[in-house]
Amino acid sequence: MVKEQRGSRRQSGMPTINDVASLAGVSAMTVSRVINGEKNVRATTREAVMAAIEALNYAPNRAAQSLAGAAQIRMGLLYSNPSASYLSEFLVGSLDQASGANIQLVVEKCEPNDHEADVAQGLIKSGIDGLILPPPLCDSEAVIALLLEKGVPAVAVATARPADRLSTVSVDDHRASFEMTRYIASLGHRRIGFIGGDDNLSASERRLTGYRDALEAEGIAFDADLVAPGLFTYRSGLDAAERLLDVDVSPTAIFASNDDMAAATVAVAHRRGLDVPRDLTVCGYDDTILATAIWPELTTVRQPVADMSRAAIRLLAEEIRRHREGKKIEPQQVVQDFTLMLRQSSAPPRRTPMRRRKPSGAA
Repeated sequence: MVKEQRGSRRQSGMPTINDVASLAGVSAMTVSRVINGEKNVRATTREAVMAAIEALNYAPNRAAQSLAGAAQIRMGLLYSNPSASYLSEFLVGSLDQASGANIQLVVEKCEPNDHEADVAQGLIKSGIDGLILPPPLCDSEAVIALLLEKGVPAVAVATARPADRLSTVSVDDHRASFEMTRYIASLGHRRIGFIGGDDNLSASERRLTGYRDALEAEGIAFDADLVAPGLFTYRSGLDAAERLLDVDVSPTAIFASNDDMAAATVAVAHRRGLDVPRDLTVCGYDDTILATAIWPELTTVRQPVADMSRAAIRLLAEEIRRHREGKKIEPQQVVQDFTLMLRQSSAPPRRTPMRRRKPSGAA
């Protein structure tokens, strides 16, 4: 594992679909519509996108040109993610990879509590060749069972429970959480709080286990009062941070299972008059754009979300071509590297843990 000290976000030397979107003042999805020749785009918007493409010398179809004569692939992406920052990076990576490889990407939203298998069934009936499953749908047993039954190629992203016949792209969530917790302990923290993720997502369990195993490795006793549930949403992060900072002996550091909940923890600390990181170290997970959009910038685990989605598109495209040729598909489990991004929200503790004062008159 590589640690990156106080680093800025990695930049690519070649222009991406996100660069085009930024210059044109539109979304990456709008750029994709223009590139794919869709008609439901205003003329002024189309002109702005084309001008940005020309100015940046963006060539979205290089890979497609190398596949001259190859039939277009129609790929579905089914999503239902509470973190807008995570979803944004995932979509940008997916659209960028698809636009350069003769792939039409059909993006379908699945609302919480929807019958996700029915939504997936609709995509299959529409004629998609394969399906990308980002979290939390990467762990949907109903969707995965349907895809295997129908023989539709699919790739699950960020799952910790890969199906035997399904390809996956992920990071080692246990190891990443373990390393981040040990880093926090190396700063001198012994009261380390943890905000968990959605219990329905396999990665949540792996991150919690990594946290617990790191405490044991550092000789720190596990305290159930220092673990609060979360749902990967900013709102749940607010509630969890309040709960952790209200325990009798408060933590000097809090490690949240994603950046949204870590950002919420920083907000709660500021509201209580706590300085981050001098009074409270706060660390997150994912390294989405939110991590560097707040102050102090978050120390976090960099899960390369956009790169993972690009890898998933490439892997699924390969499986679809093999499927069309009647060849056997061998599922692959691709594990990408994570990085600890050490920024301004972490520091050694300057105080001993504070004991919460009981209200006057309390027993």
